[in-house]
Amino acid sequence: MAVGPGTLPEFFPVAGIKLGIASAGIKKPGRKDIVVFELAPETRVSGIFTRNQFCAAPVLVSRKHMAESAPRYLLINTGNANAGTGEPGLKDAMACCESLASEAGVTASEVLPFSTGVIGEPLPVAKITGALPDALAGAREDRWAEAAAGIMTTDTRPKGASCQIELDGHRVAISGISKGAGMIRPNMATMLGFIATDARIAPDVLANLASELGEKSFNRITIDGDTSTNDACMLMASGRYSGPEITADSPLLPPLREALRQVYLELAHAIVRDGEGATKFVTIDVSGAASQQEALDVAYTVAHSPLVKTALFASDPNWGRILAAVGRAGVDGLDLNALEIYLGDVCLVRDGGRAGDYSEARGQAVMSREEITIAIDLKRGDVRETVWTCDFSHDYVTINAEYRT
Repeated sequence: MAVGPGTLPEFFPVAGIKLGIASAGIKKPGRKDIVVFELAPETRVSGIFTRNQFCAAPVLVSRKHMAESAPRYLLINTGNANAGTGEPGLKDAMACCESLASEAGVTASEVLPFSTGVIGEPLPVAKITGALPDALAGAREDRWAEAAAGIMTTDTRPKGASCQIELDGHRVAISGISKGAGMIRPNMATMLGFIATDARIAPDVLANLASELGEKSFNRITIDGDTSTNDACMLMASGRYSGPEITADSPLLPPLREALRQVYLELAHAIVRDGEGATKFVTIDVSGAASQQEALDVAYTVAHSPLVKTALFASDPNWGRILAAVGRAGVDGLDLNALEIYLGDVCLVRDGGRAGDYSEARGQAVMSREEITIAIDLKRGDVRETVWTCDFSHDYVTINAEYRT
């Protein structure tokens, strides 16, 4: 169950970025569960990781390796998170890096590992390393769609985005894939995202883009309020296009940023649309806030309310649940008579209570849609923030109750 068609785009190959896919049989025999990114020399990489203090072994190793070397390979496995595994987990992650480095002729610190799947289980190192020769042998620039499927766990469909733009007469390709369907909560979630471009981007600009774009996309989605141990979102720039290096004051930066922003948003939204058991894609737009934190506190309180999320699943315009969530978001001095709450274009709350022109039929018409916007105007300032979420269905409980079986 998912919202929207979910078809993959036509992927534009990114010069200097090859992808290899193989089957290690980590959780299911024959399933493609290993993906390797091979990066051309001088490719620049930046990214953001989970803020969960129990971050997984691959997160710790990737952070360390990024501080030591310029990455040449990314190694992703599904079916096992290698999280909550202590010192043995770190050794297992390093063993996988060392094996790939040996096969590829690079140093272990030039390999970044990423894992997703069940927490607390030992990483099946032998299975992973045994699949690496096949992944490397089949690495090509045109395997984005296969890679999108290869990083899935409880996802019901692969997720990808791609575009091509011209910057001052120079063609630039951007392609990306993501995975995630549950344990999704900003900062980040049990999600992985990999975005690549052949533009040549200055290191400081790349780092700023990875942080800024990740913050406004992957760090603005939530399925269930659970922050995972394994999140990572990486931005790679191979520099293989024919244009100049893009610096902070380059006139080429704004259009590149906008193209990347669209790819980031598509990938993040695809995760929400494929949320475990999701039947609704919900935009929560908070405006008129006095601060960013205030706006986010209100948005997330509504997004995480089980009562709001179950009403969404039932297509029930129970507006009192939204009102109650806004009221308990912790906004000091909230003027209840000033704020307004909308469901789509239907005003629910005005002048401290139900809007005079509201009717159940109008509310029901909006709630019956697959895509819904809840707009909250606090009337306190000029700050606006948007968060994306989904509903809670019976299937969410079933999927997570049976996750390990």
